[in-house]
Formats: sequence, structure tokens, C-alpha cells
Amino acid sequence: MSERVATELTYEKGRRMLVVAFDDGQRFELPASYLRTHSPSAEVRGHGLSEPKLLPGKDEVAIVGIEPIGSYAVVLKFDDGHDSGIYGWNFLYGLGRDMDRNLARYAERMREAGLDVPAGPA
Repeated sequence: MSERVATELTYEKGRRMLVVAFDDGQRFELPASYLRTHSPSAEVRGHGLSEPKLLPGKDEVAIVGIEPIGSYAVVLKFDDGHDSGIYGWNFLYGLGRDMDRNLARYAERMREAGLDVPAGPA
């Protein structure tokens, strides 16, 4: 995938939804809970894990800060204290493009682990 550029980034606090538009016209609404459980951070991704670690109890998490990193990424700060993931534009684009598949797989893994599956975005 070529390097994507975000042209709009808005957080809708009441919906706990990050809205990201890209230079190719794609626009994604990404729930804060999804962004938290699929963070690019080492805490969530480990070192070389093919899938993110399971993080139960994050379905009500909110974003409390967004910090730009140059012109290529942002750090999202969550109300549970997590703030170590750098969300590059290509990473956010991939999360948007693959959200349904990622959420379905995450729910499947939660069930397999005997954990409560979040209801999903409102």
C-alpha cells in the first residue's frame, strides 16, 4: 500500500469515535475501544505477535488526547492511561479498511479464551 495521508482527524467525544478521512477519499469511523484494543504499542502487539493481545474491559474506554507526531502519525491518549502507541496514517487506514474482519476475529478470540465479548460500537 502506498503511503496514505490523513486529511481530517476528528474525535467525537459523545460517540467515543475517531473520524479519519484520507487523501484517496476514504473515511473511517473508528471506535475508541477498537483503537485501544488494536493499538500498535508493544503493550498490545508484543514483539512480533501476529494478533494483538486480548484486553478485556476496554469497551467503554475514551480518547482524552491526540498528539501529532510530525506529519505522519498521532499518539492517542486513552482514559485508562495508555498512551504509548504511535498510529501512523497507513496503520489507521488499515484499521479502518479491515475493521469488520478485525473485530470479528477479536470477538472470536475473546470467546475462545472464555472472556466476555464487547457488544461492539454503537
